[in-house]
Amino acid sequence: MDYFLSEQQKTIKDLARQIAEEKALPVRAELDEREEFPRDLMRELAGADMFRVFVPEEYEGLGGGCLELSLVIEELSRVCSSVAISYAASALGCFTLMDYGSDAQKRKFLPDIAAGTRLAAFALTEPGAGSDASAIRTTATKVDGGYVLNGTKQFITNGGEAEIYTVICLTDKAKGPRGASAILVEKDTPGFTFGKKERKLGIRASATRELVFRDCFVPEENLIGRPGAGFIQAMRLFDRSRPGIGAQALGLAQGALEAAVDYTRQRVQFGQPLISLPVVQDILGDMATQIEAARALIYAAARMVDSGVKNVTEVSAMAKVFASDMAMKVTTEAVQICGGAGYMRDYPVEKMMRDAKITQIYEGSNQVLRNAIAIEVRKRKGRTQ
Repeated sequence: MDYFLSEQQKTIKDLARQIAEEKALPVRAELDEREEFPRDLMRELAGADMFRVFVPEEYEGLGGGCLELSLVIEELSRVCSSVAISYAASALGCFTLMDYGSDAQKRKFLPDIAAGTRLAAFALTEPGAGSDASAIRTTATKVDGGYVLNGTKQFITNGGEAEIYTVICLTDKAKGPRGASAILVEKDTPGFTFGKKERKLGIRASATRELVFRDCFVPEENLIGRPGAGFIQAMRLFDRSRPGIGAQALGLAQGALEAAVDYTRQRVQFGQPLISLPVVQDILGDMATQIEAARALIYAAARMVDSGVKNVTEVSAMAKVFASDMAMKVTTEAVQICGGAGYMRDYPVEKMMRDAKITQIYEGSNQVLRNAIAIEVRKRKGRTQ
């Protein structure tokens, strides 16, 4: 299908695909096996100006939006989802800064993020605050000249690898989530350390760690926006970022389909290539249809985000839910039609199936997001009566 991408968008998409195929493909299995953060590939992406895609032009970026970012994520995920999410997490880590930060904050941090010399990360989840993000307990106590942070963040993508962290913490415990604020914390700040690197089912090369704050002093100028706005900032951030998770799922599914087609063309059973069998054709046809439907929804959602429409909660959640469920189904089917070979680590579809599962879980589990979609549907129904 023709999605009427601009010439710049086509160039970004083609360059991301080239990097994925030439640089990520030869090392993806080794990175997964060793659970090694793809630092060299982050440098390759930086050298190709991929980190500039999502940063405004006035801060040394290319001024792209959700759609441009989703195009890069999709192409990287088609080959290696760990590389894609390590890249995408840096965008997630600076979106709140871009949307609510002061000009001084942006000039201090964004040029380095755009250049790819410093990675970013976003920290909301805690041991007792997963789907219920309002249950966070990490505190930032106001002191002379700044804030002192205490608490633990869990399952943070790019944890330990990023140099800049946007941390959601309570500046007023008595107000609960209404007392949450977003604060920038740099990696080498005294009192800020990291837990062990988590061992995961999928996206194994992506770094996922605890962030530990023990009397960690952060200057007052690192507060993003006004005190108490952090929870709302985080919820709006996810509205903006969920099409990117959809794009990760989309790329995974596209890669799995291509691998399955290649295998079934070569594999001969019952005297003919597997792809000639009607049952295999039915599966491949269904996979291709679901992928294209997800792509249409993700691109539409990304364009809505970029248009400045005030409420994108519903369509953003739909894009993430539909694409991630689709990716889990498509990658599982890819393993199935590749048979025993598909189950082996020597063939890429088993990794894709493992990687797909997380897309149904992070940035809002699909069960929670279905509830969010239903709430928006209910609101809209009420407006039409």
